[in-house]
Amino acid sequence: MGKSAREQSVRERIKAQREEQRQKDRLKRVATVTTVVIVALGAIGAGWWYAANGSKPEEVTQALAPITASPDGSVVMSVAGVEKPVLDVYEDFQCPACRAMEQTSGPTIKNLAAEGKVKVVYHPITIFSQDMNQGITRGNSLRAGAASRCIPGGTPWSKFHDRLFKEQPPETVEGFKIDDLVEWGREAGVTGSAFATCVTSQQKAQEQLDYSTRIVQSAKLSGTPTLKINGTEIGNDVAFKPADLRKAVLDAAK
Repeated sequence: MGKSAREQSVRERIKAQREEQRQKDRLKRVATVTTVVIVALGAIGAGWWYAANGSKPEEVTQALAPITASPDGSVVMSVAGVEKPVLDVYEDFQCPACRAMEQTSGPTIKNLAAEGKVKVVYHPITIFSQDMNQGITRGNSLRAGAASRCIPGGTPWSKFHDRLFKEQPPETVEGFKIDDLVEWGREAGVTGSAFATCVTSQQKAQEQLDYSTRIVQSAKLSGTPTLKINGTEIGNDVAFKPADLRKAVLDAAK
């Protein structure tokens, strides 16, 4: 290898290393912002959040729209033929703010999809850094996210998704134990031994981490939860108000 070739190779390695570090730094910044939100919501409580925003959750009034897990890790909930508007939901199963939004606006999102008013794309990600709470928070998030990837879609995925938020442990406590995840999957309607094997071995863990890093970068996330309609982020003053969220989606369809 000539001198110029060696120099080019060195420059390329340095460039790749710098890009990798930038990605790590960005993910760490996002995790920090998310932590601030977690602390705030933990202090005020979900009940205060609902009252302050005048939110009254809808009830899921009909069968869910078809649900399909995409190869990249996103999950689509949509009536056949509905392509616009698109509602992207970025969430972390260990994020208390995401749990609060699911309790408040989750039924509205499901109803809108079932009504054929929107194509919903869920992005379950692991947004916490390794050093948070000695890795407990990240571990919880990773186990839950990886387990959700073991379900190919359908109503069982939605039931499992909802169960994870219902069973969300405090961020300082180890939760989402493997045996529990397997049992919740079975209770959600997942059949066959492949699911248990996938969860027990954490087969999808690396895919979950890779997807999370990629999504944080491409979607330019500053925290979770984040909702976007046709690629434009909507504020929490809309995301946590079912009536306003419904209106925003319907307006986007005009």
